[in-house]
Amino acid sequence: MKKIFLLLCLFGASFAANAQEGPVGVRSSTDYAPSTSDSRNNGFGIKAGFNLSDLRGGDKDAYKDLESLKSYHAGVYAQFGLNDKFSFQPEVLFTRKGFDAQQFTVQSTTPGQTTGEKRETRLDYIQVPLLLVYNVFDNVSLHVGPQASLLVNAKYAGEERQISSVGLNSLEYGVVGGIEGRVGPARIGARYDLGLSDIYNDPKDAGAAAYDNVKNGVFQVYVGVGFTN
Repeated sequence: MKKIFLLLCLFGASFAANAQEGPVGVRSSTDYAPSTSDSRNNGFGIKAGFNLSDLRGGDKDAYKDLESLKSYHAGVYAQFGLNDKFSFQPEVLFTRKGFDAQQFTVQSTTPGQTTGEKRETRLDYIQVPLLLVYNVFDNVSLHVGPQASLLVNAKYAGEERQISSVGLNSLEYGVVGGIEGRVGPARIGARYDLGLSDIYNDPKDAGAAAYDNVKNGVFQVYVGVGFTN
């Protein structure tokens, strides 16, 4: 978490240093009358980026040799300006979360011994963040809000798994927060997706009960293109 916070701070500082002097001819977020819709705080766009997915929760330590899963997310967003500082931004994203870990033991070739088998778990979600956007500077904004996600696909060790049969939660909820910089129509941002619900509802796989209290946590960076109304 400290590394993620430091990355967000560095990201914000790099944009804040030049926030007051944007490219010539490019409208700023506050360069309009609050009562009009002619604003960079209104519009829609597309975005995609990189996920670094990990686990949180009290049972996280039950996983041996745990590693983050490197994956991706992509989707669309709309933005509705409330005034020259605040706007509301709903999004619809496809995102892949998960992890690599030794979760189960298999019999070793040496009698009386077992060994761990490392396997990749992939969890694909359709997620809907509902974000409040605050313009810190003309071209730098902070994003924060709740998020709901629907699990649409699960794969374990390369094998498709039926969500209900292994006790996975089909609905996930959490909060997201981050920072974004804008230059013309281009956007670049970083955020953290903090899962608040358990990945498993009622684990049914052999040995999975030990991993009941685990949640998703994802650090994201992305690029996007926005179109104003």
